[in-house]
Amino acid sequence: MNLIYEPWPWYVAGPLIALTMFILLYVGKQFGLSSNLRTLCSASGAGKASDFFKFNWKEERWNLIVMIGAVIGGFIASQFMSNNTVEIAPSVVETLNGYGIYSAGEAYMPTEIFSNEALSNPLNWLLLITGGFLVGFGARYAGGCTSGHAISGLSNLQLPSLIAVIGFFAGGLIMIHFIYPLIFIS
Repeated sequence: MNLIYEPWPWYVAGPLIALTMFILLYVGKQFGLSSNLRTLCSASGAGKASDFFKFNWKEERWNLIVMIGAVIGGFIASQFMSNNTVEIAPSVVETLNGYGIYSAGEAYMPTEIFSNEALSNPLNWLLLITGGFLVGFGARYAGGCTSGHAISGLSNLQLPSLIAVIGFFAGGLIMIHFIYPLIFIS
């Protein structure tokens, strides 16, 4: 069981990802989580409101199985196969403490933002809703999500995916070094 509890080294995880991508490419499928949400919306009848969701979702129902598996697997892993902490560098903990995030290294998600008490703060709701909208808009604008571009698109040697991944990293760096401190420094 210790093999399951610990992170896998790159030389095991990398080839497993490559094998998965080879199988998906061989059967003519692409991997990405934002396409799962599109399939779910289409299956729920969103095609009546928007042409974007008008497609034969039954051909893509395997996406729904991936999404359900990710949710169930994440729940099982977090509840039964981990100690619910994340090992992060002491310098990152110190930086986050400066932002008022004192649960760094003690929980998966900062309890200062994601606890029941924190959700009673309207500012946190505004941040979560705005962030969710921006992530959703960005995934659609970029033609896919980070997993779709970084795993599936790059393995297909697609130039738009390389550009998108560079944009994801640049956006993340801008967020954490410039915008995040403005939001959380009191």
